[in-house]
Amino acid sequence: MRVEYHPAIEQELREIIEYYNVCSEGLGAEFLNEFERQVLKITSLPTQWRVVEGDIRRALMQRFPYVIYYRVLESDVLRVTLVKHQRRHPGFGLGRK
Repeated sequence: MRVEYHPAIEQELREIIEYYNVCSEGLGAEFLNEFERQVLKITSLPTQWRVVEGDIRRALMQRFPYVIYYRVLESDVLRVTLVKHQRRHPGFGLGRK
């Protein structure tokens, strides 16, 4: 399955990684590794996670309090639309395509 990312994802990941690296050296890399592992899990079984609105699904990260929102565009294309902290407003970013 091919994975596409919303254009804002790169900046969101950069900010999260910088924040965690300030907290503890190397923690940002650990966050990125978990994010990438979670995306691989999503691609293996994309319909496993809960639908939150329309065709948008969410997958919780294990170690970090973040949620990955995504859509299955075609049978072989998955689009990650948002990575957000679990404490952000529930509606934040759900309008992204």
